[in-house]
Amino acid sequence: MRKKTFIKLAKYQAEQSRVHLEEVRSIHSEMRGYKHDFHHHLQTLKGQLEAGETERALEYIDSLDGALMNVDTLIKTGNVSLDAIMSAKISQAKSENISINIKATVPEELDITDVELSIIVGNLLENAVEAAKNSLGERFIRIYMAMKGNMLYFSMLNSSGKKQIKSSGIFSSKKDGLHGFGLRRAESIIKDHGGWLKYNSEEGAFTSEFLVPAIK
Repeated sequence: MRKKTFIKLAKYQAEQSRVHLEEVRSIHSEMRGYKHDFHHHLQTLKGQLEAGETERALEYIDSLDGALMNVDTLIKTGNVSLDAIMSAKISQAKSENISINIKATVPEELDITDVELSIIVGNLLENAVEAAKNSLGERFIRIYMAMKGNMLYFSMLNSSGKKQIKSSGIFSSKKDGLHGFGLRRAESIIKDHGGWLKYNSEEGAFTSEFLVPAIK
């Protein structure tokens, strides 16, 4: 490996480690907030019940139940590693007021390693969050992920700004070169496994799609 490429890879890995740490901290902070809110809700219900305000307590429970339907940020795909990757990125997206819709069913055991899966999906989602932040209209990310025989299929549509132009075979990014390097790494991993990765940019929307052998 040439020295220049090695240095670039080292910088990319260091940047990825920093980003992942920030994502974990964000989720930890969010979980602490849920714990604090839960204590407050229990105290409120206790006070209402002690005061004999049963109907009011029931209405409070109904409102909490409705709110909790929109609070669950933990993605349940069937694959623990993928759950962790996507949950972290979704937390990041929600902090930017980006709506998320995910339909994903993935086996627990895959031929692709956890590290490879993190690089592939993590970088695609990172790119989607960046693009959606620059959207002038509705901010959204929609993901579909499932098995097609022994192949893992991934499709994502996200809002974006203006139509992007390819540079050296890949769409450019407003971030530094390390971000583009991450997408090239994702594409390289998928090709090494005998799959393909495609992008398409239109005015206001961006799509990412890959198909890769994932189980024997």
